[in-house]
Amino acid sequence: MIKKQLNSVLIKPSGPDCNLGCTYCFYLEKAGLYHQQKVHRMDEETLEMLIRQVMEQSGPEVSFGWQGGEPTLMGLDFFRKVIELQQKYGNGKTVGNGLQTNGLLLNEEWAEFLKEYNWLVGLSLDGPQHIHDHYRLTPNGKPSWEIVSKNAKMLLDKGVATNVLSCLTDHSADHIEEIYNYHKEMGFDFMQFIPIVETDKENPRAAASFSLSPEKYGEVLCKLWDLWINDFQNGVPTTSVRHFDSLFHTYVGIPAPECTLQKECGVYTVIEHNGDVYACDFFVEPQWKLGNIKQGKIINMLNSKKQHQFGCMKAKLPRKCKSCSYLKHCFGGCTKDRIKDPMDNGMPRFCTSYKMFFAHAHTQLQEMGRNWIAQQMQMQKEMEAQQSGGTYNAFNDFVKR
Repeated sequence: MIKKQLNSVLIKPSGPDCNLGCTYCFYLEKAGLYHQQKVHRMDEETLEMLIRQVMEQSGPEVSFGWQGGEPTLMGLDFFRKVIELQQKYGNGKTVGNGLQTNGLLLNEEWAEFLKEYNWLVGLSLDGPQHIHDHYRLTPNGKPSWEIVSKNAKMLLDKGVATNVLSCLTDHSADHIEEIYNYHKEMGFDFMQFIPIVETDKENPRAAASFSLSPEKYGEVLCKLWDLWINDFQNGVPTTSVRHFDSLFHTYVGIPAPECTLQKECGVYTVIEHNGDVYACDFFVEPQWKLGNIKQGKIINMLNSKKQHQFGCMKAKLPRKCKSCSYLKHCFGGCTKDRIKDPMDNGMPRFCTSYKMFFAHAHTQLQEMGRNWIAQQMQMQKEMEAQQSGGTYNAFNDFVKR
C-alpha cells in the first residue's frame, strides 16, 4: 500500500448546521450524529490542534476546504483566526483556502477578507430565480435567490476568485442551457454541476422525487458539452466546466484531478466540528469514522486500513463495467452513486448517462487529446521547466494555449 500524502483536508467547522433548508440536502440529517447539541461549532482549541497537525504532517503545499453545513455561520473572526494559526504553524508552506458557501451571510467585509488572503470561493447558485428558489429555500420556506445573486455579483465585482456550483435535479436539468448562459452573464468563468440523487425517505427502494434520472443526466451532459464547445475561441475554451476539465486529463494519460473519475478514492479526509475524522464527505457515518484528531494523527487516519478499504470500494465494479471501452474515462463515477443507489441494480447509477455522453463527445475528446500531446512533444523543454512537482493540471496548460 503506497503511503498517501496529506495534501488537503475538508473541514466542517459548523457541522451540519445551515441557514438554508434545501430540499435535496443530504447533510442536514447528520445532525443526528451529534444530537447532544443543537448548535455545532468548532472551538478554538480544536481549530488550533487541527491546523497544527495539518501543517506538521503535510508537504510543502496544502489546501484547506471549509464547508458545511454553512461555514460562514462561524463568523468572520473565526476565519481571521484560521489565517493567524496557519501563519503561526505554516513554516514557509504554500497554503490554499477554499470556502464553499450558500452566500447568504456574505458582505463587503467578507469580500475584502477573501480577496486579501486569496481564498477561492465556491458559491452555491442553481441558476436564475425560478430554478434556484425551486429547492433552495430557508428553513421557513422563504426564497434565497435574491440575496445570493446580489452577493455573487458583489464577490465578482470585488475581484474575489469565485466558482459557481449548481446542483442538477429533476427540475433544473430541463433548463441547463438557461443555467449555463445565466452563469456566463453573471461573470462566472468556472462552473461545477453536481447530479443529485437521494433515497426517498418513505420508500427506501426508490429515488427521491427531486433526483436526477440517468437519462436526464446524459442529456444534460451532451447539451452542456455542445454549449461549452461552441464557446471555444481559436480552439481554446473560454469557460471551465469541472467535469469536462477532469475528463480531458484521462484523454492525455494523466489521472483526473476529480476523485469521481479516479480508479480509487480516499485521498482526503473530512473533519467535523469536534475533530471527528471521516473517510469522505458523502460517507460521514459511524462505520466510516476514522478517529478524532484529539486521539490520533490525521496522516495515520488517511493511511489507515479502514481508509484504504474505503478507497478500494470504488474499484469494485461489475463485470460489465470492467469490459467497457470507456472504463478508463469514468471508473464508474462517484462511489456513493453506486453503493447508495436506491434502485440497487448493481451498476453505477449514471452508467447510462456516461455512455450517452461518450457516444456524443468521445471523438472530439480524442482529437483534443491528440492535439494537446502533439503540442507537448513540440514544447517538451519548456514544459519540463514549468513542471515543479505536485499535481500537474494538464487542462490548465491546454487552456493557456
